Amino acid sequence: MNKTVIIGSNHAGIAAANTLLDQYQEQEVIMIEKNSNLSYLGCGTALWVGRQIDSYEGLFYTKKEDFEAKGAKIHTETTVESVDFHQKQVICKTSTGATFCEKYDTLILATGSKPISPRIPGTNLKNIHFLKRFQDGQAVDQLMTDPTVRTVAVIGAGYIGVEIAEAVKRRGKNVLLFDGAERSLPSYYDREFTDEMDKTLADNEIELHFGELAEEYKGTEKVEAIVTNKGTYKVDLVINAIGFLPNNELGKEHLELFQNGAYIVDEHQQTSDPSVYAVGDCATIYSNALGKISYIALATNAVRTGLVAGHNIGGTKLASSGVQGSNGISIFGLNMVSTGLSVEAARKHTIDVLYTDYTDLQKPAFMSDNHPVKIRIVYERNSRRIVGAQMCSQAEISMGIHLFSLAIEQKVTIDELKLLDIFFLPHFNQPYNYITMAALTAE
Repeated sequence: MNKTVIIGSNHAGIAAANTLLDQYQEQEVIMIEKNSNLSYLGCGTALWVGRQIDSYEGLFYTKKEDFEAKGAKIHTETTVESVDFHQKQVICKTSTGATFCEKYDTLILATGSKPISPRIPGTNLKNIHFLKRFQDGQAVDQLMTDPTVRTVAVIGAGYIGVEIAEAVKRRGKNVLLFDGAERSLPSYYDREFTDEMDKTLADNEIELHFGELAEEYKGTEKVEAIVTNKGTYKVDLVINAIGFLPNNELGKEHLELFQNGAYIVDEHQQTSDPSVYAVGDCATIYSNALGKISYIALATNAVRTGLVAGHNIGGTKLASSGVQGSNGISIFGLNMVSTGLSVEAARKHTIDVLYTDYTDLQKPAFMSDNHPVKIRIVYERNSRRIVGAQMCSQAEISMGIHLFSLAIEQKVTIDELKLLDIFFLPHFNQPYNYITMAALTAE
């Protein structure tokens, strides 16, 4: 019987555990989790804090007892002190201080990522929070009921920062959104699209402070002000949403690392140590748009990599097909989705690209409940291979981005997209579909 120890029990670790337990016999599975809970959908934190959902209970999609019923042994509130990769054993400590050792035949590192903390004075003050764990969301949610918390600074205008800014505004607070970049969501969209988001944020009275870097948090016990390179602002709460780094403490001295510290893995999620697999946010992933390994921390990637690792450990050779980094966001009724590379990102990677833009109503003009849709398709100049797409609308257009995700994976050209068979029905779209028209008008 093969004994697999899984360190970390969120999306990636859970996917690996379920795969081994559900589909393979002769598998002993040991799960180790430092928190008291598992399977928290962190992407729902802003929905809960903003009261767009009734409670947080639905953000947990499985529990300890589910795995125990399948025969797994799971340790919660247990930290891994170290891993002896040569002796193949994991040294653990429980919440009571007791220590124990688990030997393994195969080890899965599903340790995720950790939030980036700004290296500035004042970070030890109270009312400065991150958003990663369930407990972080709880703390912020409780502060929303505090009448003395009137003004909230959100540091970082990526997905998490923009989403929590909306949530806090929905709770009636004044919100200041800071980012060192000149616009929101710069990693995912070109300016023509982020301008739409920035206008939406401003129209909903979120105060935008772009091109500003936090230099100091001031206060006595609690944070009272934030100092940037452009000014000082009184605040009662700071939420840091700067980004994440892979949590590589356990294996960084033994395993091969990517430039940002993530464990480098192959198409089977295997690290440089054949008996060790890494999945989720602590590992690299292959970008089909770039044609090389990259780091893309998304829940979808975590689940996918967990499945791949589970099958390979179980005995089924399954290779990852790579990812495109497909993503989406919905803020105050504005929906934006993207996949692959923006024009700016492609050019940063010295990829010579062209792009085609198109804007039209989603449905024929005679239809009610109708909104404009903006689309951009990014493609290589010489090969004409599609490498990215972006869409935004107040309409629900999210499913369209999956077409482009598959197109990038399969190396479809912009010309092959021009006469794609797309159905028409007034309830859904136009006879001259915006995807078709964008491709037809490409240079």
